[in-house]
Amino acid sequence: MHPPEPGQATRPFAIAMAINLAYTAVEAGYGFYAHSLALLSDALHNLGDSLGLALAWGAAMLALRRPTARHTYGWRRATQLSPLANALLLVGFSGALLGEALRRLADPPDVPGGIVMVVAALGIVVNLGTASMFHRGQSTDLNRRGAYLHLLADAGVSLAAVLAGLGMWKLGWRWLDPALAVLVGVLIALSAWGLLRASFRQAMDAVPAHLDGDKVQDFLLAMPGVMAVHHLHIWPIGSAEIALTAHVVRSRVDDHDAFLDQVAASLEKKFGINHSTVQVELGPGCAHDSDDHAPHH
Repeated sequence: MHPPEPGQATRPFAIAMAINLAYTAVEAGYGFYAHSLALLSDALHNLGDSLGLALAWGAAMLALRRPTARHTYGWRRATQLSPLANALLLVGFSGALLGEALRRLADPPDVPGGIVMVVAALGIVVNLGTASMFHRGQSTDLNRRGAYLHLLADAGVSLAAVLAGLGMWKLGWRWLDPALAVLVGVLIALSAWGLLRASFRQAMDAVPAHLDGDKVQDFLLAMPGVMAVHHLHIWPIGSAEIALTAHVVRSRVDDHDAFLDQVAASLEKKFGINHSTVQVELGPGCAHDSDDHAPHH
C-alpha cells in the first residue's frame, strides 16, 4: 500500500481551516458589536470546527509517516483519534452554548437583524465552499466525513441565522437571537453524538459499519477448497484502510500461492478490505483454534 500524495491528503484541511478561522474572527467581531448571541454561538461553533479541522489536518499528516520497527502500521490510527477528540470538543461547546442561550431567553437583548443576516449569509457561502472540498471520499474516510458533516451543519445554521435576522429586523422578535443559539447548541450536540459513536467504534477496532462480518465469512467459505473459517477479525487501520486476519481450513495445498492471491484480490474488490492476512490450515486440529477470546464462526 502506498500513502497518498501529501498535498492531496492534507491540503483541503489546511485551506478549510484557514478560511473558517478568518470567518470565525469576522463573525465573532460582529457578534460582540451587535450583542448577538446567535452570531457569537455560531462563531464558537465555527471555532470548534476550525480546531477539529486542525486536528484532522494533523492526523492526515501523521498518517503519511512511514511504518517503523515499533509502529509497524505507521501512524494511520491518528485519523481515528482525531474525530474522537473533535467530537468531545463539540460536546463541551454545545453544553456551554445551551446554558447561555437559555439564560438569555428570559431577557433577550435588542439585536440589529440586518447585521445578523449579512454575516450569516457570508457564513453560508464559506461553509458550503469548504464542505465541497471534503465531499469526495467522505463516505469511506471518517476523518473527511467529520469535517464534511460539520461544515454542512454550519451552512444550515447560517441559513437559520439569516431567517432569524429577518424576523428580528422586520418583526422585532428579539427572542429569535437566543432561540437560534439554542438551536445551534442542539445541532452541535446531535452531530457530535453521531461522530463520537462512530469514531469510538473505530478506535475500539469494531468492524466498519458498512461491512457485514457474516457476509465476509460466507464469502471466504465459498472460496475454492475452503472447508471452515475461524479467527476472523476485521478492523480499520486508518481512515480509509481495512485489515482482515483469518484462519481458513483447506483440503489442498498445491495451489497455495494462487489461492492467497485470489483471496486478497477478491476481498479488496468486493469489500474494500485492502490489508488481508490469511493463514491456511490443513485440518481443524490446531491447538490455538480453541482460543476463547476469538469470535466463534
